[in-house]
Amino acid sequence: MNVNRLLVGLSVAIVIALLFSSFVYRQFKQVASAKATDTQPLVVAATPLPLGTRLDPSNLRVIAWPANQPVTGMFTRIEDCANRALITAVAENEPILDSKLAAKEAGAGLSAVIPEGMRAVSVAVNEVVGVAGFVTPGTMVDVLVTGQMPSQGSNKITRTILENVRVLAAGQKVQQDKDGKPQTVPVITLLVTPEDATKLTMGSTEGKIQLALRNTVDTKKNDPAPVLAAVLFSAPGAKPVEAPKKSSGRPAPPPPPQAYSVEVITGAKRENKSFPVATDH
Repeated sequence: MNVNRLLVGLSVAIVIALLFSSFVYRQFKQVASAKATDTQPLVVAATPLPLGTRLDPSNLRVIAWPANQPVTGMFTRIEDCANRALITAVAENEPILDSKLAAKEAGAGLSAVIPEGMRAVSVAVNEVVGVAGFVTPGTMVDVLVTGQMPSQGSNKITRTILENVRVLAAGQKVQQDKDGKPQTVPVITLLVTPEDATKLTMGSTEGKIQLALRNTVDTKKNDPAPVLAAVLFSAPGAKPVEAPKKSSGRPAPPPPPQAYSVEVITGAKRENKSFPVATDH
């Protein structure tokens, strides 16, 4: 009898333990499921948006985003980022972040994407200067200028005046072709500092500029030496011919008259006296 009671009690205890463990497992599963499904709103682009686009409810939408995975600079309401312009292109369903937007007072279009302290300067180009149309928005270029050296006659010089400059626009396009096709345009707009803006303006006005396309990841400045036309087109080992110096237009002054010396003896005293040579007038 004691053995039977012990077995019955043990069986009951096992059943109770199984029921309790099953209850605890279901509770933990529900809690984990609830945490996994907690979401918050996230503002994203409703369609692909190019650089400079002003945001409004027509090109934005809100999606559910895991609440435990916040994104720095994210927006949860469309009205918080409306009327601000993009300073970079975004893809469809890409989150709209504060770092991708210009200031509220910056407006829209090209002016909104110019960083504070920088300038946008446009220069006329042709197919050769524009590297066969491959100088497109977002690419990086060096600017070379060829001009005549002051006081050197017809001797010309080519030097690199700017390095690693970003192209803001090609013609009126601020977005690069998605297939990477070249764009032949008459004008290229570059992003430069105020000091470089003056160099670029002088070079394009007084000389002939040429753009050199570079890899966007190559940011090293080389500062190449200038090239003189007289050196580039001279025979090997020949020295460049210097331009003759300009005459002042006044005749050179005559050399001073030579003097002659006479030894004068006075008693025991000797001395040399100099007398200028007489000149005829």
